Amino acid sequence: MKIALVCDFLLKLGGAERVVKVLADMFPEAPIYTLLYDEEKVGSVFPKERVRTSFLQNYPAFIRKRHRLFTHKFPQAIEQLDLSGFDLVISSSNSYAHGIICPVGTRHICYCHSPMRYAWDYANEYKGENNISGFKAFIYAPLIKYLRQWDKISSDRPDVYLANSRNVQNRLKKYYKADSDVMYPPVNTDKFKLSKNHLNYFLILSTLTPYKKIDHAIRLFNKIGRKLVIIGDGPQKSYLQSISGPNIDFLGFKDDKTVKEYVENCRAVIFPGEDDFGIVPLEAMSAGKPVLAFAKGGALETVISGKTGEFFFEHTVSSMEDGLSRLLYNEKFYSKSGMRTHAKLFSREVFEDNMRKKVKEVMRSF
Repeated sequence: MKIALVCDFLLKLGGAERVVKVLADMFPEAPIYTLLYDEEKVGSVFPKERVRTSFLQNYPAFIRKRHRLFTHKFPQAIEQLDLSGFDLVISSSNSYAHGIICPVGTRHICYCHSPMRYAWDYANEYKGENNISGFKAFIYAPLIKYLRQWDKISSDRPDVYLANSRNVQNRLKKYYKADSDVMYPPVNTDKFKLSKNHLNYFLILSTLTPYKKIDHAIRLFNKIGRKLVIIGDGPQKSYLQSISGPNIDFLGFKDDKTVKEYVENCRAVIFPGEDDFGIVPLEAMSAGKPVLAFAKGGALETVISGKTGEFFFEHTVSSMEDGLSRLLYNEKFYSKSGMRTHAKLFSREVFEDNMRKKVKEVMRSF
């Protein structure tokens, strides 16, 4: 059986890319098709020889680094990828990969991280966070209309949808009218060892973008004076540093080994944003660390109040402080081994087993 993998972009090593890596390991003969590829940033994980790119890769490097400028080209580029000769295509999509056009007789399983959020439920927030006004807004409105139309039309192309959470399953139903099965993404729980001690700091692992709501956590820790360590990089870094007190450390991007050390030595992980699923809370739990999470999105499916962490319910300092107070009060009651056992329900082994079963089921049913 000839299999191809498709993803939106290979420009960084985030959560979606780690899912593609697991799929690539499961199907080592499968080429990986994508819109754009950055060998410098991801080549160690996705070797150039295995990657097939769209015509956009032929643009000069300085233009590719500003790929948002040609967002209108993405639908055309994904549709022009040639998937001839494959029996099965597995796409990993949070924007465009589901829109590939497969030949008759080729099955298409879409592992969906979310319908295109900046075209649907997050459109207004995205516009505000990126200061889209005036002439930019004049251009933005028809672009979003076009993307919504294309996204809805192309949503019929996969034969099977797999949602990465119940949260995304609901979104697929609302915007695509598509049924789906939930298959949680793979978490490398074995990467972390169970840690019984801590160095009395709290930890955030995140890209530094407005969507992640890290500014709210900073305001809380400015108020209470406890130590907060932030690992990650992004366009909001300078702003977040400017509003931070001396008790807040920014470490920038760190490799997996360093991240492991900081997770295992923290007191708890803070997860202030709303993610479609969110792997970081489960990585924390696999090290026996509780999580303070915003009570929305995928965290509702992974964090168990009173057992693996606590929730806060509004993006305000008072709500976060209440949640952190409950976490610290319940700290002595959390079972570290129980947290790790819970995280194991979302392990890579579980994902691979479920995916292989789904592939067999799909190929038998057509």
